[in-house]
Amino acid sequence: MRTTLNIDDYLFQDLLSITRAKTKTEAVRTALTEYLRMKRKEKVLTMRGKLDIKDNWQELRQREIVEHDEGSRE
Repeated sequence: MRTTLNIDDYLFQDLLSITRAKTKTEAVRTALTEYLRMKRKEKVLTMRGKLDIKDNWQELRQREIVEHDEGSRE
């Protein structure tokens, strides 16, 4: 989607420098992606203590390995 934006030149130069983007489009895309990732992370963190989540990732990983091994034998 093509959009026209009015952004301060110094702010844009700083963004280009920080993102090390080769184009303005790439810099904006990187900044927007990172901003959205950060906001999603903040939203998840607000749920801390409100959800009962089992810390069983190792057990689940082991099950995946076993299922994968059984599937590759067939």
